[in-house]
Amino acid sequence: MTQKTILRTAFWVVLLGFIAWDYHHSKPVDLRFEAPLIAAGSGQAVQGGHCSMPD
Repeated sequence: MTQKTILRTAFWVVLLGFIAWDYHHSKPVDLRFEAPLIAAGSGQAVQGGHCSMPD
């Protein structure tokens, strides 16, 4: 194996490991409490977005 192949493999192993760790430790996303995309960066509160979603 060349050094390039080892570095490429190590990169993907670390990246996939981080994604798995992050997925395991993150709270699930609740779409009802996200701000609408049009309000991104406007300073509006994050509550009340997606109010038209069905129950």
